[in-house]
Amino acid sequence: MKKIIVNADDFGYHEFINRAIEKAVREGCVRSTTMMAGGAAFDDAVKIANRNPNLGVGVHFTLVDCAPVLPPEEIPTLVTEKGTLFETYEKFVTAYCQGKISNDEIKSELAAQIEKIRRAGLKITHFDSHTHLHHLPGVSEIAFEVAGAAGIKKVRIADTKILDKSPKTFRQICTLFGFSILTKIARKKAQEKNFLTPENFAGLIGNRSVSEEFLSDVIENMQEGTTEVMVHVGTNNKFLQDYCNWNHDYEQELAAVTSPKILQLLEEKNIVVTNYNELLAEK
Repeated sequence: MKKIIVNADDFGYHEFINRAIEKAVREGCVRSTTMMAGGAAFDDAVKIANRNPNLGVGVHFTLVDCAPVLPPEEIPTLVTEKGTLFETYEKFVTAYCQGKISNDEIKSELAAQIEKIRRAGLKITHFDSHTHLHHLPGVSEIAFEVAGAAGIKKVRIADTKILDKSPKTFRQICTLFGFSILTKIARKKAQEKNFLTPENFAGLIGNRSVSEEFLSDVIENMQEGTTEVMVHVGTNNKFLQDYCNWNHDYEQELAAVTSPKILQLLEEKNIVVTNYNELLAEK
């Protein structure tokens, strides 16, 4: 049997993202999302989750580009002078590799993110991370430890295919080669620690957006088992690109996951649209 999990990241980051996720659930093929506990629109996201019980909600572990859940004074190595998390993946990784970030503070912050979501009354289905930091050696071990201690035993492993058909720059190809090594290591760790993860991943890494054509190609060529497709949907591209400091086509991804053509193709191919909660029930 072939199953697909279309997971919308960044739930709670901004209301324009939240509204798009709700539209993608009600009118499209999204049944899974991951929540940013420190996002400015967290409370709004909780309301949306409560009125859409078919939406599985995971935790989107966040160590960059957002506000922390814990008070900044409790995690001084994780925050800037402004009390926010590091602005970019690159700044975090540089500081982490230089030994300037406390592993204990990472553990405390990730645990606090889980606790905040649970206090809101939501059941956490799985975990992944903002900018894929849970694949980074060192951070990876902490993420598995914190999630496992909380009883969360499902994880995204974003081992995307390097040579997919989407256009890439030379820099993107080099980045993907390095990232593919990290994801292979992370998948092995997940298996060793008995974490459940979909057999296949078909999201696009970096500044590339899922289109109707890309999603159609994924569906036409799906392998047996479960395939996860990662998306970042939203409305008002111009605003979100400035707000998130990311030149991403949120509107294109929303159009793709709500496309009547895609919904019809999923039905024709007898592909089950599911989420991580249902994945757990099978095992």
